[in-house]
Amino acid sequence: MTLFDMPGPGPGVCDDPELMLVHQYLLTCDPDGQRFARVLRDAIDQLLDGEHTGRFDWRDLHKTEKTHAGTLVELNLLREFGFAGGQDMDYLIEGIEVDCKFSQKEFGWMIPPEALDEICLVVWADDHEERGLWSAGLFRADRQKLTVSGNITKKGNRDGKFRLTRDHHSMITWLWRREPLKENLLLHLDPPLQSKILAPRSGQGKVNELFRQIQRRRIDRNVVRTLARQYDYMARVRDDKNGTRARPALRQEGIIIAGDSTNHRAVAEALGGPVPEKGEFVSFKVARAQPMHGDRPSAELDGFHWVAVSETEAADRPAPKLPSR
Repeated sequence: MTLFDMPGPGPGVCDDPELMLVHQYLLTCDPDGQRFARVLRDAIDQLLDGEHTGRFDWRDLHKTEKTHAGTLVELNLLREFGFAGGQDMDYLIEGIEVDCKFSQKEFGWMIPPEALDEICLVVWADDHEERGLWSAGLFRADRQKLTVSGNITKKGNRDGKFRLTRDHHSMITWLWRREPLKENLLLHLDPPLQSKILAPRSGQGKVNELFRQIQRRRIDRNVVRTLARQYDYMARVRDDKNGTRARPALRQEGIIIAGDSTNHRAVAEALGGPVPEKGEFVSFKVARAQPMHGDRPSAELDGFHWVAVSETEAADRPAPKLPSR
């Protein structure tokens, strides 16, 4: 994508050359917003810390953890894009000071006095919004247009910060607006299904139930980490001598678990997908291809052609072992 293909500048850009320069630079670095989206997903997952806490819901975070979110997003964006640190603000982009503000509440950014009259990169992400949404935009923090927050501290002092009221929303020049955030799978499952996956007492039982219940759907490894709650969480998926881990245990039920290796992706594609991306898994319930299966896509494994079947159809047990090479 060239600069001529990028979204046009919004309100306030054309009469602010510095803002326009930062706008163009960020879109050049990340034309489709995928890098921004990944940083936000990772930052939320870092705060949830599922490996140690088992949490997958932002509402379960402590107040101090939520407060730390802005700092985490700021630092992770700096590392991802290699921004220079500003002298007074968070970043120096194209020689221009830029302050970064994150809020889990849309338009909830609080602007401190030191950022007034500076360019602000405002970022929002919410796991609960329509399976996860995020936005990022730029605006000049004009002290004549912003509203004093009016918040009172515990000791009765005003916090001295400024906020954007509804009348100020048009000040923002959007880089990306209400884009999909990579889904927090466990959070958005139907409650009965979520309860079924969380019911086993052991981490191994939860991981097995995950792949048993969620088929033909991409599952991020962070979900496995949250359920397994151990350092080597990937071991809960791999083959083992006792046959209790997810892959060998579920093969006995006619279910295969494809990972992100080239051969596994090829099998998933041959079965009609979805195909796991980096750091993802997809489980399939399979059966040997029969005339009743019609012209379904099939994968050749162990000398037979296999097709993916629905949860109401019979599987052939055991399922084949996926090729490692």
